Amino acid sequence: MSRIGKKAVPVPAGVTASVNGQLVSVKGPKGELKVVLNDQVLAKMEQGGIKVDPRDKSKLARSSWGLSRTLVANLVTGVTVGYSKSLEITGVGYRAAINGKALQLNLGYSHDVTYDIPPGIEIKVPKPTEIVISGIDKQRVGQVAAEIREYRGPEPYKGKGVKYAGEYIFRKEGKKK
Repeated sequence: MSRIGKKAVPVPAGVTASVNGQLVSVKGPKGELKVVLNDQVLAKMEQGGIKVDPRDKSKLARSSWGLSRTLVANLVTGVTVGYSKSLEITGVGYRAAINGKALQLNLGYSHDVTYDIPPGIEIKVPKPTEIVISGIDKQRVGQVAAEIREYRGPEPYKGKGVKYAGEYIFRKEGKKK
């Protein structure tokens, strides 16, 4: 039995949620999000929340149960609070700047890397070595952070590159004479 799936997702004040078959839509102060749930689960509105249950006792239905409940919970959190990820840039001369609707990255290549900011995502650069990505969709915020990190991931010898804030980089020892 899913411990996560048993809990109903509370819908706070100021947020409207609706369940129409497998489509769950949530509207709040930050925007509106929708998710189409797996056919193996059944979502329904209850007093003060959204309840997700498996349709039968099959392994697929039980494994989709907790995931579906978490997807609905991510919608509610996204439209009320939002999501944010921070990236840190380490390296001499490595820096970032916002240039209109694009993120300009100097990452030690012979050219600057330009990343177009997708709609629904907000990117801030409080310091030249720090990038803050925020939005209401958890999956899109994480995907944008991963795409920016992919341009120059942290290397294990000097730790240069783009890494998540708080990420530990396993360091290797260099050559010895």
